[in-house]
Amino acid sequence: MPKYVIEREIPGAGKLTSDQLKSISQTSCGALSKLGSEIQWVNSYVTGNKIYCIYIAPNEEMVLEHAKLGGFPANAINQVSAIIDPITAE
Repeated sequence: MPKYVIEREIPGAGKLTSDQLKSISQTSCGALSKLGSEIQWVNSYVTGNKIYCIYIAPNEEMVLEHAKLGGFPANAINQVSAIIDPITAE
């Protein structure tokens, strides 16, 4: 199943409190439960003004539907074509 990186522009994201991040996570999980088991949230990286989310989903449309249901921006959605890490260099 395809993996996607979603870029979400959220001003001040890096200053969100743990309670705010928990609330966002709960909202995301609620949207995921409505969409069924075909879409999976792997993890997210919070930076200064953006959150980068990793999702596994059958298509980009389902990722967009998750964003719509959760009320999240999805400023860019990119399908992962390969994953590399230090082991790739060996």
